[in-house]
Amino acid sequence: MAARDRWFGWCASFATIGLVLVTAGCTSLGAASDAPAASAHVINSAAIPLGDDHVSTTPKVGYVDSCQTSFPPVGGASQVGPWINTANKTWNANTKIHVQGAVKWPTASYKVTVSGGRRIVKTNGLPINHTTGTFPIATTDPAYAYDRNPNSIQSSPITWSLPQNPKKAAKPTCTSLGAIGVLDDGVLLFNALDGEGRDAVAHELLGSCDDHPMQSGLLHHHDVPSCMLSAAKGRSTLVGYAADGFGIYVERNAKGQLLANRDLDACHGRVSTVLWNGKQQSVFHYDATIEYPYSIGCFEGTRTKSNAIVF
Repeated sequence: MAARDRWFGWCASFATIGLVLVTAGCTSLGAASDAPAASAHVINSAAIPLGDDHVSTTPKVGYVDSCQTSFPPVGGASQVGPWINTANKTWNANTKIHVQGAVKWPTASYKVTVSGGRRIVKTNGLPINHTTGTFPIATTDPAYAYDRNPNSIQSSPITWSLPQNPKKAAKPTCTSLGAIGVLDDGVLLFNALDGEGRDAVAHELLGSCDDHPMQSGLLHHHDVPSCMLSAAKGRSTLVGYAADGFGIYVERNAKGQLLANRDLDACHGRVSTVLWNGKQQSVFHYDATIEYPYSIGCFEGTRTKSNAIVF
């Protein structure tokens, strides 16, 4: 089995699961505000700090609090791309290439309903509003020189039952490899790590909306993708839900700039006024950044143990 096949194999059985109730938890760690912060720290998309080695076993700003503490030397991209500056430990989002192709998914489905205090999220894992690259990556695709992802995108019916009004847990909860949330394009969200524990967003070659499939065929993002960031307008936009039920937002400061790590707590979130459950209210939520760990560093909410599957 090829190295790429091996790392995608750790949860290949996920595609066979029809009902997934996933919730997890961690406590708030500060960074509270009722208005978007006026951060003076703007991330240069041509020199984004590389997240390699920013893996922790405790909540820490700018790190992934990871349930997995060791990683095999296989998985993810096979070569370091020229968009990564290993000397300066940065990467250039402007020059990183994408997997070629513009595949449409007319059978994609995504629906969110509320019933009995639960938010029911149903998706078949395919994007409802954008195309993907062509997978497996073709040998003629320039991306193949750096990432030889051999997997095909497959539909996978998934239902998540999340709390409509999630509460803080007593202590932070680590994130695992695998699904940590779902975005409003119908695609699942994984944490920022590849199979070797590196910065997946920097290293792995993805489609034009920053997604790719694992061995089971399950499509996923490792961040809130650039296509969703550019589409989000205004001060705050809900773009998905974390596995603990809290919202994931694209939030900007008064100058229209995305927030940065220094604006957020160790779980990559904060309290501010956003549109939640149909009304403006001050609640905790996670924020998207172009800075590692990109979306969720640890979980804030309480894990639902009954029928829960958390990779």
